[in-house]
Amino acid sequence: MIPVKDKEGIARMREVCAIAATVLDSLKPLVRPGVTTMDLEEAGRAEIARHGARSAGFGYQHGSRRYPAHTCISVNEEVVHGIPSFKRILREGDIVSLDIVLEYNGYIGDNAFTVPVSPVSPEVEKLLRVTREALAVGIKSAQVGNRIGDISNAVQTFVEGHGFSVVRDMVGHGVGVAMHEPPEIPNFGRRATGERIRPGMTLAIEPMVNLGGYATRTLPDGWTVVAADHSPSAHFEHTVLTTEKGPEILTVPGLVPARTA
Repeated sequence: MIPVKDKEGIARMREVCAIAATVLDSLKPLVRPGVTTMDLEEAGRAEIARHGARSAGFGYQHGSRRYPAHTCISVNEEVVHGIPSFKRILREGDIVSLDIVLEYNGYIGDNAFTVPVSPVSPEVEKLLRVTREALAVGIKSAQVGNRIGDISNAVQTFVEGHGFSVVRDMVGHGVGVAMHEPPEIPNFGRRATGERIRPGMTLAIEPMVNLGGYATRTLPDGWTVVAADHSPSAHFEHTVLTTEKGPEILTVPGLVPARTA
């Protein structure tokens, strides 16, 4: 059963999602040649603290491992869960996926955006455009009365129609009091399958799209997921509230002021 948020839960989701989006937005202009992914991590950590929030990813346990950073920063063929490092220096032509997941006041907001270190090749520009548009297509399908499979199928059809591949090993998900709530939202699937969408659901819709094949593998660090064929990968994500009037994007920056000491 997919959790449905009450009025208070929705208010808290709006708050945390606004903070998560504001933190993400603050990092985008910092992506440029010569910057390390650890520089971005440190800036993100400071911005999270400035808003009185905490990273939901830092210390997150998977098996025997705990995620060691406050942000996920994935470069080029890295799909998700890239670990920031002073050794990873950005260069022209790179693409950088920034994934920010925050907890505030008992609720979690999740969003991601892939930033080019311009100039990038025309095919990579197309990859970014198609992935971002696929997110919009998926969100549009999150209509009350539809099913989860309608979101999945819309994303897959759009992406594959442009000659790219949707990652199948990682999926979107519900989000709220936990980082991962029901349902799983694959970026591939059949229409009219899965649970029915009702008002008050909060869903993290997140196309992950590879320029090459969809196969992935995980690096020895236990976290970083990469395209198996080393092709570039893009990742865009919003947390969305389902309403009778249509899906509402909650991860919109600038709606919550920073705390001051």
